[in-house]
This record gives sequence, structure tokens and C-alpha cells, in this order.
Amino acid sequence: MNVTEKRMLVIRFSALGDVAMTIPAIYSLAEKYPQLHIDVVTRPFFARLFINPPSNVTVHGIDLNNRYKGVRGTLRLLKYLRNLKPDYVADLHNVLRTWVIDRYFKLRNVKVEMVDKLRKNRKDILKKGISQPNFINRYVEVFSRLGYPVNLTFDSLFDDTQREHPVEINHPAIGIAPFARYYNKTYPPAMMKETVDLLTAKGYNVYLFGGRGKEAEELAHWQAGNDRCISLAGRFTLEEELALMGEMDLMVSMDSANQHMAALAGTKVLSIWGSTTPGCGFLGYHQTEDNALYLNIECQPCTVAGSPECPLGHLNCLNGITPQSIVNKIESLIG
Repeated sequence: MNVTEKRMLVIRFSALGDVAMTIPAIYSLAEKYPQLHIDVVTRPFFARLFINPPSNVTVHGIDLNNRYKGVRGTLRLLKYLRNLKPDYVADLHNVLRTWVIDRYFKLRNVKVEMVDKLRKNRKDILKKGISQPNFINRYVEVFSRLGYPVNLTFDSLFDDTQREHPVEINHPAIGIAPFARYYNKTYPPAMMKETVDLLTAKGYNVYLFGGRGKEAEELAHWQAGNDRCISLAGRFTLEEELALMGEMDLMVSMDSANQHMAALAGTKVLSIWGSTTPGCGFLGYHQTEDNALYLNIECQPCTVAGSPECPLGHLNCLNGITPQSIVNKIESLIG
């Protein structure tokens, strides 16, 4: 390491979509400041998102469920982070665990800045419909307060020579990731299956993305008897899925990690919103509200991050979006 090189510790442990949203900001920062070494700490699985990192970025996968769990684990974690010798700490998580880390470094005269989650403003989102800044821009703001202003120059995790994918993709190719963590962010499966059938009847090739187990089982039923519908669920690694998303002409996703993963691969995303809206601050990188499909009804949004049920019991925010309207939106976006 050059003696003049500074080091920045960047912290974001979860969740998958939130960690994905840090990458455009971190890679842009690294590109602008090649003499700044950036140590990113996150969970081991999420660390795999950081494909083709700039040479001045090191990603550390920290298993918080084992070695670094509990009080003793936290002490071990602090010792590990101390040995990275940061000059700056960018807390992009802002939770109890990172508050402890922040305090530890502040006591050692390390400059620390924390992302503003605007928790006090959540009533404005839910009651008044006032949009909040996108989280990627909030991450950039943290770097600026540390003395490293940056413009978002990131384009994709891949270039044309780095795309390796395990299956041949036929075009026009529409990727669909129909699941989300929460019920009230998930478009009704029967209606999404109808959307798939409408698309394949028009000559589109549909590729389904999902997890192992129940999701893969359900998507296997969707592809049965439909030669233009192929389920990729549960068959590939995270890195391979990202590369496959990069081959799509368009990805369709809920407000979930999949929209952020596809955006990292440089693919245009049609995002479908139920209990949340783009105004909550989670729109994918380089995506606009023109790429988002939501009804903007009176009770929407009812939550900032999602919840297990619809508070009113009707889920009109998603049931009111017809499969044909999704098809129409897809066709308008891919021209």
C-alpha cells in the first residue's frame, strides 16, 4: 500500500437488495479516487454480488451468525475491523450493531458518517405521499460528507467480454422474477402466470427467475407445455443468475432484490409495486418511474419496506393491475 493511500471502511450487512444498491455508489467512488482503498464489510453471500470490483475495493464476507455473534463476537468483529486501519468509516446501514462500530471508531478519532434513513419522515411517505430520496443517492451523500464527493458513473458489473452464462438465450427475451419477500409486494401468481402466457403467445421468450424449493417447483409448473417459457429457478449460482439477467431484453420484477440485481447487470427493469411505491426510495439503479408500474391508489403505500399482509385485506394495489396492462407496459419499454 502506498504510504499516502487512505482507507475507507464501508459497512452494509443486509439485506440483499440494499447491499446491491451500494454497488453503483462504491464502484463510482473507487473509480474517481484510485488512491483511496475501500474495504467493504457485508455478509458472505451478499459479498458475491461484488463482481469485477475495482482494484482498490476489497470485500470482506463477515458471518454474523457464528464467529461474530453476540457480545464476544462483536468484540472480535471490532478487532478485525480495527486491523483494517480505516481513516474513514461510511456506515451505510444505520442499525444498532453499526452504531457500536461507529462509536468505537469515533473514540479513536476516525471520521464516521452514517446514512440517513429518514425514519422521522416515514409518516410523510405513508400519510402524505411525499417521495423520499433514492437510497443510492443517500449512500453517495455519505461519501461526500466524508470528503469524497462523487458522481454515479457505474454502468454494469459486466462488460461484453465478461458475460458468461450457462444457457443459450433466445430473443426477444423477457426475464420475470415474480416473487418478493412479502405477500403484499408480490403480484398474484395466477395473474403473473396469465401474463407469461400472453407474452409467449405474442412470440416472446420468457425466462423465470426464483429461488430453490417451493419457488422453483411452482415455476416448473408455469413452463410445463410452453416451449417459450423456461424456468431458471434454483439451477444456477448467484453470479450466473446475474449474468443471465444481463442477457435479458427486459426484466420484470417486484419491489425486491431482483430489480436491483438486474439493474447491476445493466438491464432495463419493469418493476411492479404493491404495498410500496418508488417514492419510498428503493427504485433500481438507472431506472425511472416510467419503468415502474403501480396504481397509486389512496392506501398506497401502506408500508416503506413491505409486510406479511395487506392491512385492509383486499390487496387492490396489485389485484387491480391486469396481466394485459403488464404486457402493454413491457411492449412500450422494449419498443
